[in-house]
Amino acid sequence: MRVRRRDHPPVRVNESADLPAASRQLAADVERLSSSHELFKRLLQRNGVPPLWWRPASVETLVRFILEQQVSLASANAAFNRLEVRLNGVTAEGVFSSTDDELKADGFSRQKAGYVRGIAEEILAGELDIPALARDGDKARERLLGINGIGPWTAACFALFVSGDRDAWPTGDRALYVSMARNLELADVPTRHDGDRIASEWSPLRSAAAKMLWHDYLGGTAYVPRTDAGFSDGTGKVST
Repeated sequence: MRVRRRDHPPVRVNESADLPAASRQLAADVERLSSSHELFKRLLQRNGVPPLWWRPASVETLVRFILEQQVSLASANAAFNRLEVRLNGVTAEGVFSSTDDELKADGFSRQKAGYVRGIAEEILAGELDIPALARDGDKARERLLGINGIGPWTAACFALFVSGDRDAWPTGDRALYVSMARNLELADVPTRHDGDRIASEWSPLRSAAAKMLWHDYLGGTAYVPRTDAGFSDGTGKVST
């Protein structure tokens, strides 16, 4: 693949996102879920509406998703922050030009270093337009699944947190299954198959369901937002 220089600045925000409208839609979806399912009625009464947890359509967001695969959010945040400091801002150019040793020192595994460098290469070659993907959720999922290092969990998170898909379900997310087990009083944490089967009953509002379960897992009303994970709450504040 030949990489050409990009003659325009990196897009750092999803300019098409209407965050106040997205927040209102989330509140409406939460209300609908709570009126139809006892589980979400209890969660709403206990915790209120969960955060919007929106992320911009940018290379930074895809790098974060790669880092967050199968590790704690704290570990992923630490690696991203080291990368951001070293590059003085995460761009496709900076990621692509980073050496294996530099990325390893930032906290990337060998595999994840290859994944993010491959994503950066596609962006620089003009073959991956992240803001355009964010505007078309259906095409985004198919396109992202064709990228090395991006599987169903990452594609679903992009649909949920970037595209604003209202029925995205991050299959394989351990925290979701643990929260389901606690709140449904299951004997064990469900397998991916069983957890996804249960979640299918909440379609077409699985995005709101996931956020309510995550919010409860994180402590609900006791949850204290972080400031280093690249999320917006819909009011312009950055949190997680």
